[in-house]
Amino acid sequence: YFSGLFYCHCSYCLEPVGSLMAKNNFLLLILMTSILMGGLCNDGFAAMGCSLRDPDRDVKRIFSRSTGYKTRFITILERGGRRLQKKIEEKLGDRLEPIYETIDVPYAFYTVLQGKKTMGYIHGVNQKGEFGGLQLILATDPSGTILSFYYQKISSPESKKFRDPAFTDQFKGLTLADFSHYNPVDRTVSDILTPLAGIKNPGKRNDVDFQATLRGLKKNLIIFEKLMRSNLYGKVQKKSEKIEKK
Repeated sequence: YFSGLFYCHCSYCLEPVGSLMAKNNFLLLILMTSILMGGLCNDGFAAMGCSLRDPDRDVKRIFSRSTGYKTRFITILERGGRRLQKKIEEKLGDRLEPIYETIDVPYAFYTVLQGKKTMGYIHGVNQKGEFGGLQLILATDPSGTILSFYYQKISSPESKKFRDPAFTDQFKGLTLADFSHYNPVDRTVSDILTPLAGIKNPGKRNDVDFQATLRGLKKNLIIFEKLMRSNLYGKVQKKSEKIEKK
C-alpha cells in the first residue's frame, strides 16, 4: 500500500480484518511486539526507512524561499545491490546492520526547488540509539555540505540537550570529507584538527546516543552520495558527452 510519501507493508493494511475483535487483537499483538522490541521505531520498524513527517511544513521551514520539492525513494538494492552495500560499508568503516539497514530499505530524498533551480536536498536515516531508534534529518546543498541537522526522533532522557541548536548547529558546514576521519567501530576521530573533533557529547549519562549520531550522520552522507548524487552526476556527465559529440 502506497499513499503519498508513506509506504505501508503491514498485513493489517493489505488485508481487511473481518471483525472489530480481530482488529483489536491484531493491534494488541503489534503493541506487545513493539514493547518487547524496545519501541515503535526500533529495529524492526526502522527497516521501513525514514521519511519526513510533514514534508510541506519541513521543507518550507528549512528552505524558506523554496517553491516546491520532488520526492524520490531509492534502495541500495536497485542502485547496486550487495556490491554497492560493500562499498558503503567500506566508506562507513562498519558493517550495515542486517535488520534495520538492509539493502531493500527505501531511502527518501527530497529535492528542494526554487523555480526550476535545485536549492538543496533533505534526507534522513534511522540509527539505533540507547532507547530506540534515532531519526536523523539532514539538509544539504547540491554539493553535499550540511546546511541543517535535526532529530526527528530521539527518546533519550537528555533529548533536549541533543536537540539544542547549540549542539546541532555545530554540524553546519561539514561534509562527508570531515566524517571520513570518524571510525564508528572504535568511536574515535583520527584527525584532531577536523571540525568534527571539536564537537563534544552534549549528554552527561554516557556517549551512546552521541556516537550513534556521528555514525548515523556519516551513514546519511554516504547514502546520499552513493544513491542520489552519484546518479545525478552520471546524468550530467552523459549529457555533456552528448553535447561534445555534437
